[in-house]
Amino acid sequence: MRYLRGLLAAAPLLGLVSAQVSTSCNPLNSTDCPTDPGFGTDYTFNFNTTPSYELWETTAGSVSYDAETGAAFTINKQGDSPTIRTLFYFFFGRVELHLKCAPGVGIISSAMWLSDDLDEVDWEFLGVNNTAASTNYFGKGLQDYHNAGVYTTKDNQADYLNYTTVWTKEGIDWYIDGEHVRNLTPDAANKTRNYPQTPMRLSLGIWAGGDPTLPEGTREWAGGNTDYSKGPFTMYVKSVRITDFGGGSEYAYGDTSGSWESIKVTGGNSTFYEALHRAPKLTTSQKWNNLPAGARIAVYAVSAALGAALIGAGIWYCIRQRQSGAREARLATEMEKMD
Repeated sequence: MRYLRGLLAAAPLLGLVSAQVSTSCNPLNSTDCPTDPGFGTDYTFNFNTTPSYELWETTAGSVSYDAETGAAFTINKQGDSPTIRTLFYFFFGRVELHLKCAPGVGIISSAMWLSDDLDEVDWEFLGVNNTAASTNYFGKGLQDYHNAGVYTTKDNQADYLNYTTVWTKEGIDWYIDGEHVRNLTPDAANKTRNYPQTPMRLSLGIWAGGDPTLPEGTREWAGGNTDYSKGPFTMYVKSVRITDFGGGSEYAYGDTSGSWESIKVTGGNSTFYEALHRAPKLTTSQKWNNLPAGARIAVYAVSAALGAALIGAGIWYCIRQRQSGAREARLATEMEKMD
């Protein structure tokens, strides 16, 4: 996020989202950082329902989900910055977003990739301009704000547009509705040093760059001061497709260089792959339908036999009761005669 990095300490609003641009253990400074759980697969997440807690986490605020509009990220009041993030990492890959941007002065809709050593790849959309999309990148947390590129779009607040990013060790390519708008090579990123090249997570969120508590330069970049009485301001994401080119179940930093060559890849299916492909629990009717025809016939036969036995037992009981009642009646008659 272009202006977010340098403002966290100064802005109470951004304290809610500080985790987005920070790391609990930076592999540039330590060789003891935990391994990154890999995605290792390709999957489309449709946000018509709440995504699995095994794959996504809400890092700030709350997000609602709807069958028609998808995930809704809404700023209702000052301090709101709803954000979700993947629990998994991808090591080079492709991310395709179907997103409708939020309108509003100072409102920023965003999609961000971030690694443990603070490599970063962004899409950003200013609510004051409904025909522009900004792409950006950072390497190893270095705050170079000259990396952004702005590109023309259709009305991105009126409809869902497709924003796709393809990331390899040879380059990063950004697309809008299938049209290629930007390419970044490692050589163009400070001779590879600032090129994003370590395992990433995806965050989706919205924030108010025009909040009155932020520095004037940030508010100017965001388009002006945010008037929260004009809200709510909502960004919608209908779906996200994520492809992990690394194919690993885990990714580990082999040293403190932050280079892609140092990343150690563990193969095999990841826990996230297993969660996505786990067979759902069957209902009773589904279990019955899955039985072989012979098994169902056997169940019918046993049920019929059991039913017949129960009916027979009932008839026998009724007969015995009638016989017992007849004996009692005769005994009562004889007793009356004796009297």
